[in-house]
Amino acid sequence: MKNKYILSLLSFILSLNVFAYDKTVDFVDLERFMGDWYVVAGRFTPLEKNVFNGVETYKWNTKANRIDISFTYNQGSLTGPVKSLPQKGWVFNTQTNAHWKVSPLWPLKLDYLVIGLAADYEWTVIGVPNEKYVWIMSRNPKLPKETIQNIIDELNIKGYNTDRILYVEHN
Repeated sequence: MKNKYILSLLSFILSLNVFAYDKTVDFVDLERFMGDWYVVAGRFTPLEKNVFNGVETYKWNTKANRIDISFTYNQGSLTGPVKSLPQKGWVFNTQTNAHWKVSPLWPLKLDYLVIGLAADYEWTVIGVPNEKYVWIMSRNPKLPKETIQNIIDELNIKGYNTDRILYVEHN
């Protein structure tokens, strides 16, 4: 099991090293962005298979000048065992606050882009430069499918790959 985890993580890391897509939102107010985001749809990494009730939590760590990230979820079903993946993030582009370096495991720092964000901060979209992964997240675990489709349509207009989007169940 440990070898499978390491191989999945290595595959994920290698896939993020290709730079192509670099469009982000114009600006992210970090204070408003902090908090809980329900992962409602996306194209996920091998480590995120069979995720239910996925929640990404961002907390600004003033002392370390970084974002402490916690991804918690139920594995395998809505009532499956609770898992957690802690990560650390740093704002890479401080003019927009929309390009972060995220470390799921030291010493790696991977590029994460805020490529969509509602004016009221009710939903966001995080992508990666090679467009292999995308996460659509909401402040509400039950974001209407019509809203998700509108977000996907917007991503298509921006030129971001939206093939094979999966939905995350929440209870």
